[in-house]
Amino acid sequence: MQNIHNDSLTNIANRFALMEYLQGLEHANIFLIDIDNFSNINNAYGFEIGDAALVEIARLIAIVKPFTSRLFRLNSDEFVVVCMDVMSSKKLSDAASSMISFFDQTEIEVCDDMNIKVSISIGISIGSGTEILNHARTAIKELREHKRSSYKVYDPNSSFIKKQQENIYWVHKIKEAFEEERLVTYYQPIVNNKTKKIEKYECLIRICDDGILTPPIRFMEASRLTGTLSLVTKSVIEQSFKRFSDTEYEFSINITSTDLYLDYLEDYLLKSAKKHNIHPSRVALEMLEDINTLNTPEILAQLNSLRYHGFKISIDDFGSQSSNFSRLLEFSPDYLKIDGSFIKNILTDKKSLIIVEAVVLLCKKSNIKVIAEFVHSAEVQAKVEELGVDYSQGYHFGEPMEELR
Repeated sequence: MQNIHNDSLTNIANRFALMEYLQGLEHANIFLIDIDNFSNINNAYGFEIGDAALVEIARLIAIVKPFTSRLFRLNSDEFVVVCMDVMSSKKLSDAASSMISFFDQTEIEVCDDMNIKVSISIGISIGSGTEILNHARTAIKELREHKRSSYKVYDPNSSFIKKQQENIYWVHKIKEAFEEERLVTYYQPIVNNKTKKIEKYECLIRICDDGILTPPIRFMEASRLTGTLSLVTKSVIEQSFKRFSDTEYEFSINITSTDLYLDYLEDYLLKSAKKHNIHPSRVALEMLEDINTLNTPEILAQLNSLRYHGFKISIDDFGSQSSNFSRLLEFSPDYLKIDGSFIKNILTDKKSLIIVEAVVLLCKKSNIKVIAEFVHSAEVQAKVEELGVDYSQGYHFGEPMEELR
């Protein structure tokens, strides 16, 4: 009969044994060892070779780990070394560095005629109970934001931890706001520079909390990372379609590649258009990410299908570092919004002026309408008009408001 506390592949203590062991310790140093990109070995050589590599890796960790420590296999490519000794920061660093250096210099023999190289990343935490295992995993996640084949000691005061806590806060906040209808859409006018009249509006989400409005810059990234982005987008669609159902204005809605990957957007937009009797040609979908996302066939296919139904496509923040003129010409959107930082500085920064001139010229030749954001003064508006920009948006014409002007 198999011992439930032993890993059947490597014959070392398993996750169940680790949890029991940690619960009985008042103090421990945890080294969570993760094999970098181990899935590549399984994909390249097959699971049989992968298993052979894990057996050899476990044997080598047992050799190189601190002398008084115990070794456990946590998951497929994760091992845990637990040491009860009181260890200084230097001793922790030396132990982790020693294990990393060992694997950097050692080939793993998986069969008679095959050796492979692996590298490891280590998350370190100190304390008691099973919670320190979570801390070690968090340390690895923080480490891998920047590099691999290294180690990181868990720091509860690090900016990474604070960001994780902030994301947890916002995921609850967004879900509550959605359920309680406190996700509120505001509308900012977009002016036709030839007629001088408001022709369109951009729909912008806010969270309303006891009369205090939270702008999207505070929560959109957390929403994307925590999987609540579709709630935000759906709320904007529902509110804006209802708002513009009895008007003739066009309006734009911000979407991201995440909305498209979830594969709900086209159906949701078409149903909303039918429900509120709005022709899709009145709706522009603003891509929030850079234009390089159009390299993805799935996204490109959905956008082309939306255009087929009549929806217009707008590229937002063009002119930023990641913009791609070649992709722009290939996709040929209906509208292009010049990155607001260039418009804001157009009177004082020669580079900003040159970039705006180049973008406007390209769009004119490609039959793409240009929108300037961040138009905050009459002087900036005069320059924008002089350059031939088709539309303007900014506080010079009006800030985002809950009601239409």
